[in-house]
Amino acid sequence: MPGLTEYIRRMPKIELHVHLEGSVRPETLLKLAKRHTMPLPAEDVEGLRRWYTFRDFNHFIEIYMAISSCLRSAEDIELIAREFLIGQAEQNILYSEVTFTPYNQLFNCGLGFREQMDAVNRARKWGEKELGVRMGMIIDIPREHPPEAGGKVAEWVIERYGDGVIAMGLGGPEQGNPPSKFRRAFERVREAGIPCILHAGETDGPLSIWDAIEVAGTRRIGHGVRAIEDRRLMDHLKETQLALEICPTSNICLGVFPSLSEHCLPKLLEHGLRITINSDDPPMFNTTLTGEFLACSEVFGWGTETSQRLTLNAVDVALLSPTEKTEMLGRFQEDFSRLDS
Repeated sequence: MPGLTEYIRRMPKIELHVHLEGSVRPETLLKLAKRHTMPLPAEDVEGLRRWYTFRDFNHFIEIYMAISSCLRSAEDIELIAREFLIGQAEQNILYSEVTFTPYNQLFNCGLGFREQMDAVNRARKWGEKELGVRMGMIIDIPREHPPEAGGKVAEWVIERYGDGVIAMGLGGPEQGNPPSKFRRAFERVREAGIPCILHAGETDGPLSIWDAIEVAGTRRIGHGVRAIEDRRLMDHLKETQLALEICPTSNICLGVFPSLSEHCLPKLLEHGLRITINSDDPPMFNTTLTGEFLACSEVFGWGTETSQRLTLNAVDVALLSPTEKTEMLGRFQEDFSRLDS
């Protein structure tokens, strides 16, 4: 295991399901709260770390919304984006597709989308130049808001597609907020030739996944673990190789499975589904992408070959051009060969 641990830490990685706001560390949140004199449940980092400790879904939403409420300027957005990229570089995550919810900041304090996206792009360009890591943004609809919010997000995505924006997403509480609620927004974006990538099938069942496929033509499924409850859906996912973005620790924290050893991940792999591994909201679930691979390797007995295969799956289904994919696959395979030797 020590050799495998070092291998996983050093191997090149790609992450497809991680939230920008959900990656804000307690230290940064404290800095932002002091900057804007915003109240928090604790006044020091240790207290915030204890508050970050996952309790239940409502507590998770409480933390997430507190973070969003402290993001009140373009400077704040650029700060969290730079810190996110530093964290990815530390794990040798060379490329990330990052879910970002600017509608929350507009709703909370009137911070405009253009200001937010310009700040993200400054950080993005800095990360590529200074750290050698890249990211693209999936601008998502917070599904608890009315359909009009979806229309606003669709406008933003169409406006900035290709300028840091790579897709439109759908996140937030699944139950009672199906993709069909935002059908027109997805139609507009798809008519513009822009991909959609939806969260589905974590806290709601297989119908949520079918809806994401049929309403939005989703290019991947964020989570998707509840597909295990529907054999026809499992067969469809196998046949189409529509990738699942599995976030194991998130699934455990949110009570989808009692423990990692009882997670359906091995069954999904055995059925022939295309799987990727991701961290979702790392500090809120006390994890990292490296930590997810380490935990799965320990619990499921994975060797280096499985970690390699799932990493290359992520490259294969990323929203990159064919040329970019070929270059990235070549680099990853070279790095894997070097680590293997």
